Amino acid sequence: MLTQAPSPLYSPLLPEHLIILRSGRWFHELPKALAQQLTGLARVQQLAAGEAVFVRGDPPGGLYAVLRGTLSISSAGSGAHARSTLLTLLESPAWFGELSLFDQSPRIHDVYATEPSCVLQVPLAPLLQWLEQHPEHWRSLALLVTLKLRQALITLEDQSVLAAPQRLARRLVNMAEDYGLRLDTTQSRRMLNLSQEQLARMLALSRQTTNQILQELQQRGMIRLYRGKLEILDLAKLRESCLAVAPMLT
Repeated sequence: MLTQAPSPLYSPLLPEHLIILRSGRWFHELPKALAQQLTGLARVQQLAAGEAVFVRGDPPGGLYAVLRGTLSISSAGSGAHARSTLLTLLESPAWFGELSLFDQSPRIHDVYATEPSCVLQVPLAPLLQWLEQHPEHWRSLALLVTLKLRQALITLEDQSVLAAPQRLARRLVNMAEDYGLRLDTTQSRRMLNLSQEQLARMLALSRQTTNQILQELQQRGMIRLYRGKLEILDLAKLRESCLAVAPMLT
């Protein structure tokens, strides 16, 4: 059940949180002044499974980062019987919520914790006030937007030109590599907190088709399936399968 906490409780940023943030490429490459300002303003919120960070229509609350756990970003469909679209799942050290820094418009997506999670928030008002006095740091925030835009365009291209097995394999590779957002590119995420239903929703595939592709990948020794999780066994082979000519599924 999805819930929205009426009055979140916050705690200070801890040294172990800084280690997580610095493992991300974007934060690691920030100018020192901006990095210090973000961490100085930051506060930490603990979320229960199903609890919202924000939902569509909420006023902008600032900039966020995942410190622990998994968050879902979804877009509610229109109409009484519409089904929400799962856009992506976020894990540490992903940042999100940056668009509203630029236009200060209401949120256009729902962000929920899919498991007990820990989220950093940099409140909007003091951050904007500091940026007005230090406008040279807007470029760093714009780079965060371009990282997301680049990945979104790649995903759109995959949706248009790749067959379902290739698209699924590409998404697993991207998730294992944290969409290129992690500083240490030699390390990949071996275990993905991802159910077959979530993967099907992200790729706009049926549950049956998704299961069929995953079973094939498991039989070929690339992955191992668990309840609500997926283990990458052979990332190189999985990456190669993104380029292979996929058979038609019936």
